[in-house]
Amino acid sequence: MIKIKDIGEFGLIDRITRKPKNKNNVLVGIGDDAAVVKPGKHLQVLTTDCLVEGDHFTREWFTPLQIGMKAIEINVSDIAAMGAIPSYALVSLGFPGDLDVEFVDEMYSGMWKVCDKYNIGIIGGNMTHSTQIFISITLLGEVEKKNLVLRSGAEIGDFIFVSGYLGNGRAGLRLFQENIEGFDGVKKRYLEPKARLDFALKNASSVNSMIDVSDGLAGDIKHICEQSGCGAVIYKDKIPITDEVKEIAEILGEDGYDYALYGGEDFELLYTVSPDKVSKIDGYLVGEITKDKKIKLFLNGKEQQIMDYSYDHFINPV
Repeated sequence: MIKIKDIGEFGLIDRITRKPKNKNNVLVGIGDDAAVVKPGKHLQVLTTDCLVEGDHFTREWFTPLQIGMKAIEINVSDIAAMGAIPSYALVSLGFPGDLDVEFVDEMYSGMWKVCDKYNIGIIGGNMTHSTQIFISITLLGEVEKKNLVLRSGAEIGDFIFVSGYLGNGRAGLRLFQENIEGFDGVKKRYLEPKARLDFALKNASSVNSMIDVSDGLAGDIKHICEQSGCGAVIYKDKIPITDEVKEIAEILGEDGYDYALYGGEDFELLYTVSPDKVSKIDGYLVGEITKDKKIKLFLNGKEQQIMDYSYDHFINPV
């Protein structure tokens, strides 16, 4: 097999480069010191996120295709949480020199697969040598001002919703960590997360605040409350988790609801809605925004303040 060090940085760039979409708006693409894009008529939204080998993925569990897919999907998820539409990506990569070129080919196939789904053009980036694989994506998007959704928009009395089932990210990770066979659906949802872009665009005009669930329900509602100057009550028995997630947690002597609250990497949407707009939106009602600036969990008539929140890359490495 061909190694990256056999063809070098520029040979690899030539191999993975594709002409940009939306040629009318991309004035300069890959090949110069920077890309040049003509702004559209709406607000521009920018986000960046990265995947680091051994932290966000391992070659033991993920195929190269899945690594590439995940790198784009998690950034689309951030753009979706703003009520925006993704458009262009910049990709920065770090690879060991002895990595097979075919690995990079397949990883880029994953990135292009997702980019094609969302009509995203990869218009530039950077590449360097590294002792482990890392992928950093900068994603640009556009949003009409009336549809822009921020974390800071939650209001006292809002209802808190999530767009789908939670806990799959942590449950899938635990299956691989403990070498448990079966539960292929949960494993796939962990390996191949999907951004909820269509859901976000459908509901953005009716919500007050929104965030994607990458750090767990508890941690992400905390982010909303900190930015909005409020608190929240989460109804534990209303958190949507599947029977499979409950079963996995039971096998491991753990709590499936803890997976949802503190696990992260579900990439569903968490959003708050005024009572008069509840009938206009989709999702699962899981709590309420309160004046008290504490985050509480409610179950069986009792409230308990949440003190531990979510995954921290520097405190809880995989």
